[in-house]
Amino acid sequence: MSGFIPPPTGIEVAFVDITLIKALAVILLGFIGGTLSGFLGSGGAFIMTPGMMNLGVPGILAVGSNITHKFGKALVGSKSHGELGHVDKKMAIMMVVGLVAGVQVAVNINENIFDNLGKVASDLYISIIFIIILTAITLVILRDIIKGNGEDTGKKGHDLPSKIQKIKIPPMVHFDVANITVSLWFPLIVAFATGYLAGTIGVGGFIGVPAMIYILGMSTRLAAGTELFLAIFSGAWGAINYALTGFVDLRLVVLLYLGSLIGVQVGAIATELIEQRVAKLVLVTVIATADLGRIVMIPDYLMKMGLFIMGESTGRLLSNLSIILLFGGAIIGIIIIFKKMVDGLNQSSKTHKTVN
Repeated sequence: MSGFIPPPTGIEVAFVDITLIKALAVILLGFIGGTLSGFLGSGGAFIMTPGMMNLGVPGILAVGSNITHKFGKALVGSKSHGELGHVDKKMAIMMVVGLVAGVQVAVNINENIFDNLGKVASDLYISIIFIIILTAITLVILRDIIKGNGEDTGKKGHDLPSKIQKIKIPPMVHFDVANITVSLWFPLIVAFATGYLAGTIGVGGFIGVPAMIYILGMSTRLAAGTELFLAIFSGAWGAINYALTGFVDLRLVVLLYLGSLIGVQVGAIATELIEQRVAKLVLVTVIATADLGRIVMIPDYLMKMGLFIMGESTGRLLSNLSIILLFGGAIIGIIIIFKKMVDGLNQSSKTHKTVN
């Protein structure tokens, strides 16, 4: 397999050639993902796995490296959320079982596809999961933008949480911090789905957080903080499992950190200066272009598997288009954030001068 360095013994360890340009691109991915995470509260790392795949990193290696990166970032982020009281630790501890089970199932599926069907089939599988999830999220956000919803909470404008809480399947558990009483099976189902996505595509927060809000009825801040606490466990379990089979490249992890640690700070500042509607527009732009970037790669994967007839030049064109869509959409989103930040700072400065 091109780009792989054969191991001396035992486990097959997957590495990729990292040029200066590729290293800078991975740092940029980290910065973009970090900015989106800081700006939106959670889930910005969804762009890192497809971004690394666009740079030639095998999908399973991108997933393993991303989930390892997510583990370290969750350790830091959950501490801050915990100090602010934004973590329901009772719920999180009960959800760990479902979370770890979901991660384990995902890792087993990913590794079996890679081992038995090869890299291209693995990339195709990961891309299909991405497309399904990103398309669904894009449609949900567009619906909210069209309806003009404000801050999302499970207790405002949505009656699904109240219906879920009325289903009395034992054991029923009361969570004091979230102030909800619900059948334990529902948090476990949410946890399993979050863990499965984390193990499959490297990040599950952008599904876990909405599920906690819209299904369990938690507040936005509490959902984001609790999911980040859970990400410690999903990240650790996923990182260990992928590392044991050689699918974590620590060079990629470090490069992602370099960008994301700066990006998170930028995103956190942006939350104070940018209104909710703009935040949703940025998010839907980045998600939709990342989604399209994966969609255009499907014919190329099918061609390489002998399931679709297409010229190699067309395949290269689609690959380049995928890169343009993902990085282009992400950069546009970051530019919008920076522009709105500058506008907000200028407005604050003018207001301050007027008051004085």
